[in-house]
Order: sequence, then structure tokens, then C-alpha cells
Amino acid sequence: MKLRVMTYNVLHFLNLNTGEIDYKGFAELIRRTGADVVGLNEVYGASRLYGAQAEKLAAELGWHCYFAFAFMDDGRDPFGNAIVSRLPIDEARVFPIPYPEVRNGDQYYEPRCVLRARIAGYTFLVTHFGLNEDEQANALETVLGLIEPERCLLMGDFNVTPDSRILPPIREKMNDADGLLNGEMSFPSDAPKKKIDYIFASRDLRLTEAQVIPDVLSDHRPVIVTVEG
Repeated sequence: MKLRVMTYNVLHFLNLNTGEIDYKGFAELIRRTGADVVGLNEVYGASRLYGAQAEKLAAELGWHCYFAFAFMDDGRDPFGNAIVSRLPIDEARVFPIPYPEVRNGDQYYEPRCVLRARIAGYTFLVTHFGLNEDEQANALETVLGLIEPERCLLMGDFNVTPDSRILPPIREKMNDADGLLNGEMSFPSDAPKKKIDYIFASRDLRLTEAQVIPDVLSDHRPVIVTVEG
């Protein structure tokens, strides 16, 4: 089986070109790339301002979706990750990433999670790592406990560059699509200087193509791979 899989930090679907929430624009980008399954970061659930964002995108696409709650933004609006899929989502579950008991970093802290979804016999893990090393260490431990040896894909905004010491334990278990990207960067979208968005695949799967899509819609560029297995 061949799948086109994308990871995309969508900045709650804010179109940077217009300053407006733009589900239609994001849906058009996804259609244009031929993606089958898309892991999303920075998505609101049933919020006061935006409603259920994953459902609105899925409605534009005519697809299936699942929202993964991480925390309540401003104490009132659910925020987290999501997945949208052309294929039915057979099962989905959310795994909170433990919050550091003592905060040692000097950047913004935010509760995070991992979304695990079963689609067409594959396991998809969608996550968004924190900015601080103690957050990232907890996220890494959580992810390592969820990676499966077969038909498993891990994706998201990891907030680290390819030389980070956070990534080698994942690479010991999975193949990194970064090797197919020829140094393409994903952030910021208007003038990319860093690669912080990743897709990993279990060893039984074959990654045949990978691309950072050169689009300035969100503040990140989407990364897409073709996987066979």
C-alpha cells in the first residue's frame, strides 16, 4: 500500500497572507499535495472563537478527523493536535505528555500530548514537542513508549533541529524522512532557516519521496512523504 502522509503546524488555520482563519485555503493546499493523512499541530477544539477546527477542515475536504486535547488555552478553549484522513479512522486515543514538575527552561511552557490513531492498518503518532529541554525529554520518553515496530509513523513539530540530542533515540527505532529532503527547511515559512517538522517511519516501511512544500500559508511549511509497505 502507498500513502501520502503530511505533517503541518497550521497556527490554528490563520492565513498569514490575509490575517483571517482560512479552512478553505488549507484544504486546497492539502488537496494539491495529494496527501491521504495529515497530522496537525496548533488546532483548537470546540472553542468560543473558532469552533471545532479539525471538524471544519475535514468538512471542507470531505474527510474524517480526530482532535487531541492538550490543554485549555486561556482556561476556556481546548487546544492541541489533530489528524485528518481521507481513509476512515478506526481508533484514536490521546496520551498526555507529563508536565515538568520543576521548570528549568527559560522559554514558554505549555502542556502537550501525543495523538495515536489507527488508520488502514497503520499507527499514526502526532505530537508537538515543547520549547524547553525538560519538556522535550518528557515528550521523548512518551513517544518512545508509543512507537510500534511495524506500520508506524511519527510526525509533528518537534521544536528541535536535526542535530538535536533529542532525535537519536527515535532514529534508533525509525527511519527519518529528513534524509530525503536535501536540507530543505520548514520554519519560518516566508524565509525558512530551520528544520523542526519531522516524519519518521518504522523500519518495515519504505519512504520513497519527501518534500517541504514551499507555501506561505501558516508560519510553518508542511512536510509530506510517500510511504510504502
